[in-house]
Amino acid sequence: MQYRIRRADDDSSTSSHQSNESWERNTLRDVLLEAYKEQRRGRLWRNFWRIVWVLIFLSLLINVRSCSDSEKSSGHGRFVSAAGEHTAVISLTGEIGNEYGEDQVELLRESLEAAYSNSDVKGIIIRANSPGGSPVVSNTAFNEIRRLKAEHKDIPLYVVAEDMCASGCYYIASAADKIYADPSSLVGSIGVIGGGFDVTELMDKLGIKRRLKIAGSNKGMGDPFTPETPEQAKIWEGMLTDIHREFINAVKLGRGKRLKEKENPDLFSGRVYSGTEAKKVGLIDDFGSIYTVSRDVIQAPEMVDYTVEEDDFRKLFRRGLRSEVSSAIEAVSNRLW
Repeated sequence: MQYRIRRADDDSSTSSHQSNESWERNTLRDVLLEAYKEQRRGRLWRNFWRIVWVLIFLSLLINVRSCSDSEKSSGHGRFVSAAGEHTAVISLTGEIGNEYGEDQVELLRESLEAAYSNSDVKGIIIRANSPGGSPVVSNTAFNEIRRLKAEHKDIPLYVVAEDMCASGCYYIASAADKIYADPSSLVGSIGVIGGGFDVTELMDKLGIKRRLKIAGSNKGMGDPFTPETPEQAKIWEGMLTDIHREFINAVKLGRGKRLKEKENPDLFSGRVYSGTEAKKVGLIDDFGSIYTVSRDVIQAPEMVDYTVEEDDFRKLFRRGLRSEVSSAIEAVSNRLW
């Protein structure tokens, strides 16, 4: 039998090797931990300064806005008051709808109330240039205009269509006492549109299958990745017909006997008319611009812009800085917790 003689220096060598490995691991761990702490501190400070700069910018913006408002001579703080009798002009432009949370009806209502509250206003012109948009917003604006008109019967309200006053824009315009337009303006489009895409055949060719989980047989109606059933098509058609009917009723309520519906069966078909054709079918009352209407119809040629626009601070904060501040605060919170 053979025995291996273990020498003391072997134990010493092994112990020394293990000690070295342990020291290396501890050192590496300490270095990585310190690097992580340094990175964390750096992120905290970066997010901290992001918030500081955002707050400084907001403070400057508020001060600039306050100075700007204080220089306005009008009590409404949005426009300069005219000396003596004048025509109030309110702009209605762009797509009709509450994009990014902006309440167009509220802004229009504030503009009209400001104009009606001024005893020097002899008439109001809504300067319209829009392709239309949301039927809900259009109907709400239509009703608000009629309500305010009923409360201020002594002040006429006219709409002047510029390049285009179609669909939802005309919905709103029909609430006015009279509608004017240029012979080349595009007016009308009394109809409703809705649609989407069907990509089911493309999915079949690509070998893609849709996994849609719903509760309710029509909950996925309108999904472009799912075939539309005949029943769902009828539902869509019924909804569009209902909205179209409301549109037609509003136009008839506003325009009354001025519409030549019997002579023009396609009046409510959704077609667009030129200003010249629109006058023939009763969609507008006459040709005119904001200048001719204020001067010759209202007989107050001096015009003042009463358009209330969304506050610059709110608009900037809502569209950009809100997300920037939220992300910065969230980042800091994550680091702290």
